Order: sequence, then structure tokens, then C-alpha cells
Amino acid sequence: MKKFYYLKNVTTLTLDKEKCKGCGMCMTVCPHGVFELIKGKAEIIDRDACMECGACALNCPFTAIGVKSGVGCAQAIIQGALKGTAPCCGPSDSPSCGSSCCG
Repeated sequence: MKKFYYLKNVTTLTLDKEKCKGCGMCMTVCPHGVFELIKGKAEIIDRDACMECGACALNCPFTAIGVKSGVGCAQAIIQGALKGTAPCCGPSDSPSCGSSCCG
């Protein structure tokens, strides 16, 4: 299966390793394999694959994960699907809004 990547180095995803207890819930709910358990703790192994859906933060029982869901490319893809247009990852008047910038 092809992995999807969005804009590099823009995700709001954070992980507090001190709070992480290694339950693996983030791995279970993440649709893009962003997390892996390493030495009994979650690690972000593929940050740029994060679509900021918020499933990991919502389901982390230890509040070790933070993400501003509904921002960035995830929102652009959703808005594009709702409007029937290509995703636009910037202001509506930016040059990238004429074509898909997240593909």
C-alpha cells in the first residue's frame, strides 16, 4: 500500500515520553503507522505521515500525545473532498491552491 505524506515538518503532533506508559493504543488507532513501541514506550517513527486526525491524542489514556486535529493537510483534504476541489494547504488565494499540494 502506498504511504501518503503531506507537507514535511509541519505536523502539530507531540509526544511526552514521560507520560507514556507503553500501552500501544496510539499504534492501534493511528491509520498511518506513525507510532511504534520501542523499549516499552511509544516513539514517533514517521512524523510526516501524520494527517492530524487526532485519534492518537483522543485515545491516549495517559494524555501523552498532543495534536491540533483538523489543521494542516488533513483539513485541506477534508475540505477538498467536501467541496469537490483539490486539497489546498494554504490560504485560498495562495498559488498552491490551484493544484493538490498534499499528494
